[in-house]
Amino acid sequence: MHAFSRPSPRLSRRSLLALAATAVTAPLTAAPLAATPAAAASDVVVGGARLVADGVQVNGGGALPKKLTARAWLLADQDSGEVLACYRAHLRVAPASTLKMLFADTLLDRFERTERYRVTDADLAGIPSGSSLVGVKAGVTYTVEQLWQGVFLRSGNDAVQVLARMNGGVAKTVAEMQARAVDLQALDTHVVSPDGYDHDGQLSSAYDLALFARHGLRDAGFRAYCGTRTAEFPAGGGKTFQIENTDRLLSGTYGVTPYPGMIGVKNGFTSNAGNTFTGAATRAGRTLVVTVLHPKSGHNAVYEETAALLDWGFAQGSSARAVGTLVEALSEGGTRAAGSSAGKAPHAGAQASSAEGGGPDGWGVLGGAGGAVALLAGGAYALRRRRRRSGEVPPAS
Repeated sequence: MHAFSRPSPRLSRRSLLALAATAVTAPLTAAPLAATPAAAASDVVVGGARLVADGVQVNGGGALPKKLTARAWLLADQDSGEVLACYRAHLRVAPASTLKMLFADTLLDRFERTERYRVTDADLAGIPSGSSLVGVKAGVTYTVEQLWQGVFLRSGNDAVQVLARMNGGVAKTVAEMQARAVDLQALDTHVVSPDGYDHDGQLSSAYDLALFARHGLRDAGFRAYCGTRTAEFPAGGGKTFQIENTDRLLSGTYGVTPYPGMIGVKNGFTSNAGNTFTGAATRAGRTLVVTVLHPKSGHNAVYEETAALLDWGFAQGSSARAVGTLVEALSEGGTRAAGSSAGKAPHAGAQASSAEGGGPDGWGVLGGAGGAVALLAGGAYALRRRRRRSGEVPPAS
């Protein structure tokens, strides 16, 4: 199993207990989602004040692609974290299955990929009707690697639920994902289910999804899973069937041309969220990360707009000056964004989209006793964060 990393002095057990005690005694009220005054925005915006400014944010690099219809999008450099261009980066909308990147960021190193698990009927109970499924069956034994292939390639909510049950249950997994989001400083994100399926209040943003992708791509296992085009999946009785990655820029299906240098990462779709996608590609040693959320129309529009932004980034983005930055995780040496902390409202501009699965207007990040639970979970995560094994790469198929 993975070794535990040394705990950060800022997250000592004594400090966590003290903070939790304070939070438990706080009133159980939710912070409003309304934006704070514009004058104060620079003090509380994760990644930089321009990320909540009106309109497209870009500084040099030439004209951006003309046909960008997405409700929100962001383009960033994977290595430096510089945000090269964006539009409504912190708008909180329904993420659909792109939220599975946070699920992987939270649980990917929890089990050895060769570990085997026999699925029961109870493991599959309660999966929402209409969910995307890879075809997990009760009574069949799967390796952890096969379950993760079901998550990444087919966006299988059944595979997600089995892994969550192995982790101690859906509720525990949701709490750990929320704590992980706080650690990553993804304060637009509110987790209701681990699979990203539509639920009231389940929200994220182009900025947060880029954070999840950037962090995940630093892990060899995450990178290999999201870049796998096909795999053989158990069908029971010693038989298998082939599954194919639903990322069309990777697989080149449904009329989409594979994007040169495409790495992954994760697509999503529900009737409520529309199409969502976070992708990454490498050219000439440079890797760019793009999130595109809810383009107006066209079943391939999310991929077309992603490709257009990548083309711009590789061709002209090198001369663009950063308009913001993707921040580092607190448990990995990141500096907490000024004014943003567990127990406070999301930063200015983080209003929910009422037309796209926006949840309760009064939901706030980690308020009251709920904040104590998530704070403890976040501290426990940092205290026992496991070292990534850069050499453990699942074989590509």
